[in-house]
Amino acid sequence: MNQAQQKQDAAEAAADYVATHLEPGAILGVGTGSTVNFFIDALAPLKEQLGGAVASSEATRQRLAALDIPIVDLNDVGRLAIYVDGADEIDPGFAMIKGGGGALTREKIIAAASDVFVCIADAGKRVDQLGRFPLPVEVIPMARRLVAGQLAALGGEPVLREGFVTDNGHCILDVAGLVIHKPRALEIIINQITGVVCSGLFALRGADVLLLGTEDGVITCLPFGALP
Repeated sequence: MNQAQQKQDAAEAAADYVATHLEPGAILGVGTGSTVNFFIDALAPLKEQLGGAVASSEATRQRLAALDIPIVDLNDVGRLAIYVDGADEIDPGFAMIKGGGGALTREKIIAAASDVFVCIADAGKRVDQLGRFPLPVEVIPMARRLVAGQLAALGGEPVLREGFVTDNGHCILDVAGLVIHKPRALEIIINQITGVVCSGLFALRGADVLLLGTEDGVITCLPFGALP
């Protein structure tokens, strides 16, 4: 089974999860990325059940709007029952690297406002230790050089994502070479660097459920050490 099929299977499993667990008329949080695009397509039969969706990016907003799913501002909702999004990497404790699509800040805001974070991913995203995928860090443009120096001091190799501006008007540094033994601690350290808007480490608020597409179908996983 190829990667695209694994993504689609995980996305369709997430749509089934939403159909089962989200109260009729409730608002759904929706992430960004190729796997999420499959998920949005799978929401079409459920759109009458949804009260609307909070989108993590302009691209997601447009895709949801094309299905006539109402777009809701998070400020008008407060809390969300379920947020569905992908990951670039996810470890056994369900800490993640996210932001390959550039929507990390809004994704992290929606994750923080959600009771259950459902991660959807193909089997290749599951890793024993984070760090093979370069860590995206959203940065205020005038602080790019300052932040890059601080990230280099942590052992990283920051590279500006050329020609890219986030929906918030900022730039992204993609940081290779980090060995992330303690993702929660590293997230706190990066958060404290002046000029950083958001890091793509999702460890302080990781996923609650992983729907993992594999060659043998979709596996529903809980974080290591979590109660069944």
